Formats: sequence, structure tokens, C-alpha cells
Amino acid sequence: MIPRSSVLIVDQSAETRQVLRTALERRGLRIFEASRADVGLELARQHHPDLIVLDMEVQPADSEASADAFAATGEGQAATIVMLGTLRRNDQPAGQFVSKPYHFKPLVSKIEQLLAARHGAAA
Repeated sequence: MIPRSSVLIVDQSAETRQVLRTALERRGLRIFEASRADVGLELARQHHPDLIVLDMEVQPADSEASADAFAATGEGQAATIVMLGTLRRNDQPAGQFVSKPYHFKPLVSKIEQLLAARHGAAA
């Protein structure tokens, strides 16, 4: 994994955040987390994470605008977003939406792949 990569986890579930934090920290990633979208958006603006795991259930009614706001917080290039939910946005690129229910191991693998691709494109 690319050193110093960072991930923001925005999910209402403390258990989900804890499991993802543990798995991703073991891979050398720096983790930020929030249980609410507004707090997550502020953390994204402060820390410019490389990737944001965004549970669509923490979103306000206009979830598309909110997901776009998270993506726009990247420094230099838009943050990569992995959205978790039951409905898929039509314009969301393939491979960045994970349907619920999901398993953590494939989700962590997807995060690793997206970060590797992001840093490979930046090199």
C-alpha cells in the first residue's frame, strides 16, 4: 500500500467504523472518521483524504449533491469516493459503489485497489 495514504470513513455505525479503521490501519493507512455527514465534510476539508468511504444513510435528502461536495474536498484532484448503500447513482463510476449488505474483506480490497490506482495515476 502507498505510505501516508488517508481514508475518511463516514458511517453512522460505530461498529462499521471500528472494523474498517482496524483493517485499514493494519495496512498503514491514516484514518479519519465521522458518524455524521456534516462532521465528515469538515474533516474532509481539513485533511484532504485520498479516499472517502461514505455510507449513503448518513446523507441528507440531497445525497448526490452531498457526495459531490465530499469529492470536491480533495487537494489537487477530487477525492475518490466509495459509496455504501442500497441504491446506486446512475452516474457513479463502476467499482466505486458497494451494495448493502457487504462483506468487509472485499470492501477493504476495493479500497486498496482504488488507492493504488489513484497513486499510480498521480505518479
